Amino acid sequence: MGRDIFLICNNIEIMGGVQTWAHFMGRLFTERGHRVHLIGMVRPAWTHDHGPAPYATTVLHAEAPGGTWEPQGLRDRFHPDRRARRAERWRGVARLAAILRNARPGAVAVVAEVWSMEWVQRAAPPGMPVIGMVHESHAASKLARRHGRILRHFADADRLLALTCADADAFARDGLTNTGHLPNPLHIVPDGRARLDAPVVVRLGRLDYDKGQDLLLEAWSLVAPAAPAWTLRVHGADKSGGREERRLHELARDLGIADSVEWPGRTTAIGPALRAGSVFALTSREEGFPLAIMEAMAHGLPCVAFDCAPGVRELITDGVDGLVTPAGDVPAFAAALRALIDDPALRRSLGAAARTSVRRFDPDAIAARWDREFDLVHR
Repeated sequence: MGRDIFLICNNIEIMGGVQTWAHFMGRLFTERGHRVHLIGMVRPAWTHDHGPAPYATTVLHAEAPGGTWEPQGLRDRFHPDRRARRAERWRGVARLAAILRNARPGAVAVVAEVWSMEWVQRAAPPGMPVIGMVHESHAASKLARRHGRILRHFADADRLLALTCADADAFARDGLTNTGHLPNPLHIVPDGRARLDAPVVVRLGRLDYDKGQDLLLEAWSLVAPAAPAWTLRVHGADKSGGREERRLHELARDLGIADSVEWPGRTTAIGPALRAGSVFALTSREEGFPLAIMEAMAHGLPCVAFDCAPGVRELITDGVDGLVTPAGDVPAFAAALRALIDDPALRRSLGAAARTSVRRFDPDAIAARWDREFDLVHR
């Protein structure tokens, strides 16, 4: 008999890496006979259709209950709506507690983000194992100022899983003795492979600061003059109402590359978008275990990526199944792009190796590792 598995995230309805992971794992666990309930804390301003859900879904709050569980400074502590906000958060805790109390013996809660853990800490019934997760690198958690909260709120979890061994070791050195690691599974079955003959460098990712699209434009400004037949195609949108996108368009004009950059916007047609390119570029400032790289590798695209997180090094072996350059080193990144643009044989070699290499993250193999984690916390 399968378990009751609760997958709990900040939200479950936007297009993002954690949400893609959560819905994929929901389907994967359901297929393996588990009873899955996917739970989000809040409903976002805009939603994304993640496809049919053969599992239960719940959103605890129609609107985000402002403030924090731990008031930050005088403005939050004395906000006129503080009591109402706190009351709404407790109503969310009550809703979550009622769901978790109905679980069968052997149930487990998997908490994908630290903010969600603040609800779970108050709602989980005694004896229900809780597995926390960190879907960003150890370094990124510090940059985002989530590091202290991770140490505080996940300290008493039965397990804390990072995405790589290096990140798990880093959190263990911080004093979290419950750490382990488990990578994301390959969440797509590619319906073809890139031909690698189109003069297109492709990027799929939000147009947000942490994704480093401005750095990609700077690198492209060093490449484009020597590759006039090639185009940089950036799929994605931003969360700031278009402000970041307008800034990027202005930067492209200032760099003199506007005519060689395309902005198709957000896409759900991942396969066709990737197969239309010959090189995939990732210039993120921070990542966890980049799903975009996994998608590109699965379609046989050679990737060039900044060494911005252990997850990048876990996915790509430099010079074997892709190219990795020092984080933030724009000239080195441009040189790597030039190498792939100028050498079709290298593109084919790295692309073929990438397609084979990414199969290490076969969903069934990752799901089996999850089953071992569930057994571990129920000993």
